[in-house]
Amino acid sequence: MFTKPTNEVSAVEWGSGTSHRLLVEKDNMGFAVADTVFRSGTESKLEYRNNLEVCYCIRGAGNVEDTEGNFFEVTPGMVYVLDDNQPHYLRASDHEDLELVSVFNPPTRGDEKRVLSARGFSTY
Repeated sequence: MFTKPTNEVSAVEWGSGTSHRLLVEKDNMGFAVADTVFRSGTESKLEYRNNLEVCYCIRGAGNVEDTEGNFFEVTPGMVYVLDDNQPHYLRASDHEDLELVSVFNPPTRGDEKRVLSARGFSTY
């Protein structure tokens, strides 16, 4: 058993917010967990080509949209699931940050760098 408080994990800045990568591959749990904050008023084009992702909203509001135009509001207490490595748009509301707990399978290493680009979906 072990503990890892968020304030003891360095935040990774990725352009539209920060990510505290709480559990990563080296923790040997078979999945990764991150506490991610999207800054209010931001939109990110995201894709995880090597990981499935589930996000649980704990604070704020926003929306997620896939490349086929399926649109979902994201509010506290709601989970959204990205299956089949779907590229997607994630947007935080204009009025408040959006905070998510993200679970990745297989686990991320934790040192991945995201590069946001207007041309395509960022990936790692």
